[in-house]
Amino acid sequence: MQSPSGGAVPRRLAQGADLHQPSDVAGDALRLMSFNIRNSGAADGIHAWPNRRTIALDVIQECAADLIGFQEVLADQHDDLAVALKGYSFAGVARDDGHRSGEWSLIAYRHERFHLIQSGNFWLSEQPDRPVKGWDAAVVRICSWVKLFDTFARRAFLYANTHWDHEGVLARKNSALLIKQKLSELAASLPVLMTGDFNACETDECIQLLLQPEPGQVRLIDSYRQVHPVRQPDEKTFHNFKPSIEGQRIDFVLHSPEWAAVSARIIRIRGEDGTYPSDHFPVTVVLNWRPNGEPA
Repeated sequence: MQSPSGGAVPRRLAQGADLHQPSDVAGDALRLMSFNIRNSGAADGIHAWPNRRTIALDVIQECAADLIGFQEVLADQHDDLAVALKGYSFAGVARDDGHRSGEWSLIAYRHERFHLIQSGNFWLSEQPDRPVKGWDAAVVRICSWVKLFDTFARRAFLYANTHWDHEGVLARKNSALLIKQKLSELAASLPVLMTGDFNACETDECIQLLLQPEPGQVRLIDSYRQVHPVRQPDEKTFHNFKPSIEGQRIDFVLHSPEWAAVSARIIRIRGEDGTYPSDHFPVTVVLNWRPNGEPA
């Protein structure tokens, strides 16, 4: 079988993998991936990063996204990704010190297609300019962003990537409010993309706040739900290294109305030996620019 990058899916990946793209994709379409790769510091036994690194990199390369939002990236994983993904440039900092300590919400973008205009980070807390825990969060959380110029579409846009707290309900709610405020300020009139592990489902208040249109703020649309309007019982994205697909998504790709989603998938690929790339399934989305880049 063929992969989106033109070659055969590597033998290390199970042959049931469906990585083809839909036929109604425009020439300047954007392919995005959100992928929590599970941090390498976790005591995961047979699922530890050295045992699944190759499979994870195979999946990333074969999905051939233009933009990737990674979560839970530690310094050694950052370096592994930078070595393996030669066609990409990277943006973001580690959340604990703003350098290399702690997890990145790492952004990767194809440097042949996109020109970097600006990049930055803010922390999900009452003090967003410094690495501190916010509200009732268990750990420090961050949002990294880039402004890019798309040389295919001849348009600039803002892209943000984040990972919300796994314990703090108030932290997730306030993270949604802060991100809407910050992205609206950063984007001004630019289109906006966002990826993230929100540690919440679409029925939770924090996600509803993030997606709720507000005057003067960026409008974000759930790309997966735009393609699949009816929620199904098998949309789980966090599987914890177990063969389970029953449940809701906590990993999202969001877009502003300047795009229309034409494909959205939960990539449930394993290695031929049963190895999972991560404890999350990656999510991929294909977006077509609307005519003249105008909102719907």
